[in-house]
Amino acid sequence: MRECTSIIITVGLPVQDGRPQSYPLGECLRSVAAGLKRGDLVVVRSTLVPGYTRDFVLPILESSGLKAGRDFYLAYSSERIAEGRAFEEFEQMPGLVSGIDGESLRRAKELLGIVTKAPLIEASSFEAVELAKLLENISRDVNIAMVNEMAKVSKAMGLNIFEIIELANTHKRVNLLYPGPGVGGYCIPNALHYLAARAESLGVPLPLLEAARNVNEEMPAYVVSLVNRHLPVPPAAARIGVLGLAMKDYSSDTRCSPALKIVWLLERSGMRVKAFDPAVPERYPFSVDSLAEAVEGAHGLLVLARQEGIDYESWELFRNAMSRDGRPFIIDTKRVYGGRSFERDGILVDSI
Repeated sequence: MRECTSIIITVGLPVQDGRPQSYPLGECLRSVAAGLKRGDLVVVRSTLVPGYTRDFVLPILESSGLKAGRDFYLAYSSERIAEGRAFEEFEQMPGLVSGIDGESLRRAKELLGIVTKAPLIEASSFEAVELAKLLENISRDVNIAMVNEMAKVSKAMGLNIFEIIELANTHKRVNLLYPGPGVGGYCIPNALHYLAARAESLGVPLPLLEAARNVNEEMPAYVVSLVNRHLPVPPAAARIGVLGLAMKDYSSDTRCSPALKIVWLLERSGMRVKAFDPAVPERYPFSVDSLAEAVEGAHGLLVLARQEGIDYESWELFRNAMSRDGRPFIIDTKRVYGGRSFERDGILVDSI
């Protein structure tokens, strides 16, 4: 703090029991306030409850005795990068910027413009950017919830949901995402909780958004129901191999991963689970170190994330290593096998 004049804060708000927790951000802000100097610029990039920059961040920083807009500069600019594409998107993703005053806004754009080559769009207020960030995330949650429900209808009709989505997306004003085993990661599942905290204080109900969140939260149970549908033995005697534990494809992050909830549900029903994901550094009691270990003796396999280092086409291994106590099966939640159901080498492949 003695050496720098620009401070960027990216500390998140954990969610516990559906409530955002402000203490990590508060601790960070108090540390910054303790070293804040005249002329410093503070840019907050954390995803926040709408109103937090003005009502929570600002008072803590001003506890330093300095006043924002007079003694130091304060701006809010939402972080919009996707994991795995950070370097590209810091440069190429347009940014939203707001400031406590015009000079704060100018200074923040100048700082962010060192890296961001895309347009930096000025907003009228902190609150406008805070709310826009949540809308970006929640729109994806709602979109995915819709196609997850459509996937169930399509399956009941014997149709391929991925084909249906591709057909619908030929319309110039339609941009449907793809279904999956749930929605994971830190951003999308928590966005509604940030918004709900503000909406509740305003007396505004959010029935559509809450329904969409519930649909996606229930997808792991739906995936487990597909496993039970194909099990040739009682759950207590079943062995399941899981391929991919990350919260999304080609990621090492398991925060809020639907795969972990699926494993928990499988184990709670009595099934033995062995999971392989070479990209995930965390070790769980059910983790194994190779595809062969995950497949060995399995009655069924679950594809829950695409990863480099997992050969999903190891048909000879599947045929030789999977259990022959009934017909072995694979449930593909990630369109690895084209989103279609078929049988190969005596193994049933079923799509989500």
